[in-house]
Amino acid sequence: MEFKEARLSNGLKILAEVNPAAASMALGFFVRTGSRDETAALAGVSHFLEHMMFKGTDRRSPFDISRDFDDMGAMYNAFTSEENTVYYAAVLPEFQGRALDLLADMMRPALRADDFHTEKQVILEEIALKEDVPQHRLQEKLMAQHFGEHPLGRNVLGTTESISALTRDDMLAYFQHRYSPSNVTLTGVGNLNWDAFAETARQSCSHWQDFQAARDTAEARPAATTASVADAKLTRQHLGMMSRAPSACDEQRYAGHLLAAILGDATGSRLFYALVEPAIADEAACHFEPFDGSGAFCTFICADPSRAAEALRIARREYARFQAEGPTEDELAAAKNKTAAAATLRSELPMGRLLAVGFDWVYRRSYRPLAEQLQRIMAVTAEQVHRLAQNYDLTAATVLGLGPNESL
Repeated sequence: MEFKEARLSNGLKILAEVNPAAASMALGFFVRTGSRDETAALAGVSHFLEHMMFKGTDRRSPFDISRDFDDMGAMYNAFTSEENTVYYAAVLPEFQGRALDLLADMMRPALRADDFHTEKQVILEEIALKEDVPQHRLQEKLMAQHFGEHPLGRNVLGTTESISALTRDDMLAYFQHRYSPSNVTLTGVGNLNWDAFAETARQSCSHWQDFQAARDTAEARPAATTASVADAKLTRQHLGMMSRAPSACDEQRYAGHLLAAILGDATGSRLFYALVEPAIADEAACHFEPFDGSGAFCTFICADPSRAAEALRIARREYARFQAEGPTEDELAAAKNKTAAAATLRSELPMGRLLAVGFDWVYRRSYRPLAEQLQRIMAVTAEQVHRLAQNYDLTAATVLGLGPNESL
């Protein structure tokens, strides 16, 4: 395993974790832009633009892009979050050059007006479909309630109103404001030829013009509020809790992941034993979301409406008890093993390792091999997890209910 890095004169960073023993390679362009980098008027443009990147370039039609990926037998896709847009592909090593040339070409899209108007209808349909998914509605509304006017409170998909009003020129201006090469990281993982990888990137990307693409990373200061959205069409009550947590650059993030696993892993956690096993709730989970400059502990519970208030009281009780007592050594050991095993299993394929390597650089400008990440997980102490729970009070949470109940 060998780490390689280079930088083009226009600021594009090129990284690779070369593993000659791998049977495949994966690559991706990580663009440091998402819904937090939009204005209210442009809500949803990052995700919409992600779709448009597959709709053709000056060299390729939408059909050409799909055909070229299919001819290589590639696994490919893209996703947009609050903070990043990532375009990726996994291929056999002999297709390294073709895959990189294709993805690099896509990074400078044609944004044709006809394609824009057609894809707008796809986005509007996606927004409508997500409204039928209670878990998605709860998460989006909880983020908005918790973060308020902070940029992290913005909806990734946007709204029907913002997407309907968006023009092709609006999207082009956003692209020219955010897709600077110095705001992009090209990452490769697996069985790849580094010299050829870097050279193809130079040939394909050196002409991109650099410009500033700044981001406000001020820490969010949410106020813990409680709200409820009544929907008589739903048969279950969905509950969300969100509280402050360490950021993606904070070394406490390792303790944050372990804390969330102890409290809300799908099996064997405190919420599982307190809520799911005794059939008080159908589902109960806690996870840690580290962002750029901020972070959040997120709890989601699904229960019968008649038991929702009870489930919420029990979750708060468990969090208060954990804050007072901290984890047991057995709980901490199990959480470490689960977290380390998940990271290791993901990393067995280059595609699974790609995001870890890419986001290490995007957020922290560093490379940490898997072995070092596992060491840091295993080095976390019970005292560190306990102190984190005391410094980041999960009971001081923003709370939102969605379901048939009028109130919590």
